[in-house]
Amino acid sequence: MIRRNLDQHPDPILAPEESYQPPNPEPDESIQHSLFGEILDWMLAPLLLLWPMSIAITYLVAKSIANQPFDRALEDSVTVLAQQVHEVAGKVTARLPGSARDILRADDVDNVYFQVVGPRGEYVDGDRDLPAPTEEERYPSGTVHFRNATMHGAQVRVAYSWVALQPLAEGAEVDPRSALVQVAETLDKRAGLANEIIKGVILPQFIILPVILALVWFALSRGLSPLAELQERIRARRPDDLSPIDARQVPEEISPLVGSFNDMLARLEQTIDMQKRFIADAAHQMKTPLAGMRMQSELALRQVDAQEIHRSLEQLATSSESATRLVNQLLALARAEHQPNAGLAFEEVDLVALARSTVQEWVPASFAGRIDLGFEAPPGALVIAANALMLHELLSNLIDNALRYTPVDGSVTVRVRRMEDDVLLEVEDTGPGIAPAERSRVFERFYRILGSSATGSGLGLAIVREVAQQHNAEIDLFDNPRSTNKKYPGSLFRLTFPPPVPRADDA
Repeated sequence: MIRRNLDQHPDPILAPEESYQPPNPEPDESIQHSLFGEILDWMLAPLLLLWPMSIAITYLVAKSIANQPFDRALEDSVTVLAQQVHEVAGKVTARLPGSARDILRADDVDNVYFQVVGPRGEYVDGDRDLPAPTEEERYPSGTVHFRNATMHGAQVRVAYSWVALQPLAEGAEVDPRSALVQVAETLDKRAGLANEIIKGVILPQFIILPVILALVWFALSRGLSPLAELQERIRARRPDDLSPIDARQVPEEISPLVGSFNDMLARLEQTIDMQKRFIADAAHQMKTPLAGMRMQSELALRQVDAQEIHRSLEQLATSSESATRLVNQLLALARAEHQPNAGLAFEEVDLVALARSTVQEWVPASFAGRIDLGFEAPPGALVIAANALMLHELLSNLIDNALRYTPVDGSVTVRVRRMEDDVLLEVEDTGPGIAPAERSRVFERFYRILGSSATGSGLGLAIVREVAQQHNAEIDLFDNPRSTNKKYPGSLFRLTFPPPVPRADDA
């Protein structure tokens, strides 16, 4: 009774292809980080980095501050010395009394030098070894300028100025008839003052820094104390307490975390409730075949007639088969519920080849029930991202459900087709159909339509729904549009899968 495309593909029942299992990656070693330590590091690291920079900047500022009073003293000395420079009978002289020379050189710390040079570079008075300024350092007469130089191997600060010996000619910027006056001193007093300033600024920081560290430590401890309190509240809960945590008792920054935790608790409570109901329903369903098996075994023990014993053993085998099917479907449903729906669990599956091989597995059952089992599919392959084992379980349950409810001489058709960008998997039968009011409930666990004479556990369509959800497929239920029998309108189960995976050979 196999017809249509199944006759055109007399392939033997194909064993499901072994899916490629990538090697398990080495587990990453988890390193637990301390939130307290992270915040402390991010607060103290910039502080410890900026502290040396602060010392360097403070030292430069201190040197600049220390230079100012000593530069003013040098400027005054140059101004006083320049007032003593005159030209008499074409000769430059510096009328500096001896007492003035002693005052100029009176310094207990630094060495002080002075020099007067004539307009032709001739030595006039003072220290001959004091270096002269370069041409780039020459400025108009009457202004005092500063530069750094070396005298007898020591660094000196030099104040210098040009003294005009005669008025400037009209339009001239620099008077060629000008004498150079320089006063220089070593930098010991400046360095000493700068060091005193540095000590006055830096030493308090060595006292303030530990205080800052203690305050930061205390502030972090106080700021993170709500986390410790939340931890204690969660730890003090009973194992069966899945009630949400009051988000009003935690800081605003932790509220999103508490909200996510409450959502997880709600999902966990829902999952536990589902598992409890599932276990209770499974235990209730298992009672019937187990009770039947026990009764038939006790009846067989009391019988002496071989025919009656044989009949009891047949009933025992039937009950055993029913119990085995129920257990297998329970395992399939549990596997479907816990199958991860991430793309990593999927592979490329040819839905046409999988459906054909699954239909071939059910051919003996269709012969036994005298039902015409057919298969229709377009030429070529329709590849989708799926789990081949779970899809096989889904289609097997749809075919089993159709064969159980289709009467003798009826027909069941499995169809794979493409509609626009989607891939459709359809199973239609010529059975009694499902009333519209019942269609939303037939996918529930252990639900059986009242008045149905077909045997079953009530788990097949629940497995179909779970597997469809794992594959992001939509499942719809209609009357069979090809049925013309009003008494048996039939059913059409349609699964709509996302667009197929493009293949290189389709280009």
